[in-house]
Amino acid sequence: MRVVVVGAGLGGVSAAVGLCRAGHEVVLYERGAELREAGTGVVIMPNGVRALDALGLGDAVRSGRGEETPAATGGLRDWRGRPLLVTDAGEARRTVGAPAVVGRTELHQALRAPLPPESVRTGTAIERLDPAESGVAVISGGERVDAADAVIVADGIGSTLRVRLFPGHPGLRRVGRLDLRGTLPAPAGLDVTDLLAGILVDRRTGSMFGLFPLRDGGLYWFTDSALHGTPPAPDEARRQMLSLMADWHPAVPALIEATPPADVYVDAIACLARPLPTYALGRIALLGDAAHAMTPDLGQGASQAFEDAAAITRHLEDAGPSQVAERLRRYDAERRPRANRLMAQASRQSWLTSRTGATAWLRDAALRAIPDRLATRQLAALWQA
Repeated sequence: MRVVVVGAGLGGVSAAVGLCRAGHEVVLYERGAELREAGTGVVIMPNGVRALDALGLGDAVRSGRGEETPAATGGLRDWRGRPLLVTDAGEARRTVGAPAVVGRTELHQALRAPLPPESVRTGTAIERLDPAESGVAVISGGERVDAADAVIVADGIGSTLRVRLFPGHPGLRRVGRLDLRGTLPAPAGLDVTDLLAGILVDRRTGSMFGLFPLRDGGLYWFTDSALHGTPPAPDEARRQMLSLMADWHPAVPALIEATPPADVYVDAIACLARPLPTYALGRIALLGDAAHAMTPDLGQGASQAFEDAAAITRHLEDAGPSQVAERLRRYDAERRPRANRLMAQASRQSWLTSRTGATAWLRDAALRAIPDRLATRQLAALWQA
């Protein structure tokens, strides 16, 4: 069976590899001139690691390519680093497994390595899909460039194909938040042990800071703060964040200041304005951010894309052309309830952590009252696929 995958991000590449290994003839189309993934680090939650294992790609986040987060106390802290909601990450790991933190570039390289070179078409923007009873015509530059028994749409948060497939859907909405991300070698003499695998929140400004360890002693950090107007350039965004977080835990401004502007990535946070009515239309299925773009508050974006890729591979594994539509309906029935539920949870978490004033004071008081064991069980439940 011939399967076309549109979009060579982390999810698209994973699906392409899985479908190739399932015995299908796969062609991966990418609008860019080469296969690559830009960015800083990515946190793969335990459910995402298990999905990669199902695809035979688990080594991409193990064996020197990634590093599991060390057993540590995670959860939420205030801007000074004082505990609000404490979770025992070690206990959660023993229950459902460990997250992994990997550089995006090296992860993408590892995931795409098994792809046969002849299955990749770069520099080709797919602008339209024309479904018919016997297959799907793949259109680029106004011409048909392929015909497939099944098409997997994995062209990211700004998916142009999603717009065509769901013309009445409102698409993306910005949430009024700015995301900065950076990686750097751990600065000598700076103790960040208590902050690893945790989130700091500031009830005065509604800002947030997170920190995770990378392999070789490196660190991956990110911030989330209010966005007013157009997103600034990385150097200006870095200056603004240093000013905003100057009186936070001393490690926070130290890490931001130690990160060169060239290694800082800036994004205006966006998500789908409302869930899609389906992830499958006949012989076409959507995957990852194209299907369920969510805010980054639960750290589940990449992991949900990997779950999608594993589910599509499983449902299409022994399928013939006549079975594609039914198998993709099963994929939709499996994946849409879970991913849409996490979209809603991420939005609620975004609302919760961005509160200011009296509402945020009450939030902090309520978080401090939650027993550590309950917080750990809730964390384990989130990581359970």
